[in-house]
Parts: sequence; C-alpha cells; structure tokens
Amino acid sequence: MSTTQSERLRELLEPLVTSQGLDLEEIAVDSVGRKRVLRVVVDSDTGADLDRIADVSRVLSAKLDETDAMGEGEYTLEVGTPGAERLLTQHRHYVRATGRLVRFQLAEGEELVARILTVDDEGVDLEVPGVKGRKPTARRLPFEDIARARVQVEFSRKDKKDMKEEEEA
Repeated sequence: MSTTQSERLRELLEPLVTSQGLDLEEIAVDSVGRKRVLRVVVDSDTGADLDRIADVSRVLSAKLDETDAMGEGEYTLEVGTPGAERLLTQHRHYVRATGRLVRFQLAEGEELVARILTVDDEGVDLEVPGVKGRKPTARRLPFEDIARARVQVEFSRKDKKDMKEEEEA
C-alpha cells in the first residue's frame, strides 16, 4: 500500500491523466513559504500543447477539490511538460527522443554526446558526430551501459526531413 503523499497522488491522478491521452511523468509537492505547490509533469508521444495542458489541469483540479488528497491548507496546482533538456529515465523517453541529440553518462564513467537514431528493447542506435570534419560514426549502446541520459538543446537541430534526405544521399 502506498505510504507517501506523492504515491497516493499518483494513484489518484494517473488514471485521469491517462484518460486525457497523456502520460504522468512526475509528481512533486513542494513547500514555498507557507503555501504548497503540487507540480504535475505530463507528456505524450505527440507532445502536449497548451490546450491539452489546460484540459488536464481542469480535470485534475476538479478531482483534487472533491477529495482530501492534498489535506488541509492552500496549495497551487501547476501542470506542465518535462522541458527541453529532459532526463531520459524510461524506455518511452528514449523513443520520444529519437532524432534528438543526447548527452550520455556511461556506466564506466565516459561521457558521450550523440543523436538517437533508433530505439529497441535492448538499447539505442546512435550517430556520433564526427570531429574536425570527419564523418559521423554509428554506435550501439545497450541500456545497461547508460548511467544517465539528458536531451540537449540544439539551436540548429536537424528535423526529420533533413535526416531522411541524408539517409537517401
């Protein structure tokens, strides 16, 4: 049985988030002075635009108002998405990051920055950028070799069309 407030909130809210076509990524309750803030992070394979965020926020707010899940006292509900530099912790995160540049901390301590090309149940296939004019190289990275992975912000990111044109060339 769940014992922490976050676990109880997850049990209460996850079905509602799922019913809106989203995944519940994270729940956090933080104290800000005398007020509390309930932060709910949601996402989906197709992303979550402002309309979807507003819809799920209304559904969650209504459910929280009809229960005592947050206990007595004021709190603020904040619903959002993981952000640009998201940490990849689950298989679906890697799938959603396909085509993106990711910084990997490897289990043996090495660091690697590479673009995710494909993802399967065992690991990821990567394109490691070439150094000083050299061509990119391919690398297979099993999940068990990854200690940590975080999406990197790119200001001149390749889109899927650019990647397909390179593959055809």
